[in-house]
Amino acid sequence: MHGVTLRVWGDFACFTRPEMKVERVSYDVMTPSSARGILEAILWKPAIRWVVTQIDVLRPIRWTSLRRNEVGAVISTRNVTTAMERGQGSLGLFIEDERQQRAGLFLRDVDYLIHANFEMTPKAGSEDSPAKFAEMFRRRAEKGQCFNQPYLGCREFSAHFSIVESNDSSSQSIMETRDLGWMLHDINFSGSDPQPRFFRAKLDHGKIKIPPFQGVEVRG
Repeated sequence: MHGVTLRVWGDFACFTRPEMKVERVSYDVMTPSSARGILEAILWKPAIRWVVTQIDVLRPIRWTSLRRNEVGAVISTRNVTTAMERGQGSLGLFIEDERQQRAGLFLRDVDYLIHANFEMTPKAGSEDSPAKFAEMFRRRAEKGQCFNQPYLGCREFSAHFSIVESNDSSSQSIMETRDLGWMLHDINFSGSDPQPRFFRAKLDHGKIKIPPFQGVEVRG
């Protein structure tokens, strides 16, 4: 497995706690699933699977409260199916009729280091190799290339990113240690229904060790 280190930062972030049903409330730090999403936005291939191993917090954890307008409905699957069968139909939503104002507790001025590696999947071909994809990721990250704009939990909170060399010690994590409680690790898509899995996160001098997704520390 080839390891990479990516620095990501932005003005705002919201890594939403799933137990909050109405108002958006962020976890204290980035979740492994959000980190994986940023890596996949830069490089996703069927031949590799990203594994996040550690997240470093580079700036103090700071909060802000905002009110935002959100759309409180989605187009139903039944309406989409009916329109496809008939070849016509109205699938529009009138925003003014569905507008809802909701409060949110978000993070601000965030800065992280994502430590990760990737595993080869059964879809890898004979010409694929870890070195090939490691170089491909490095080249894309250095040029700022991505398949879609990476974001920090919510799509409106865009993430800036840059590759970090393994011998670069200029990015220092915060000196804070505390228990963060149960945190979303990622979603298990192996069954018929997606199942969230959680782990007990601990901030140790600004660093969070991420256990393996199938490890005993991860529960669903």
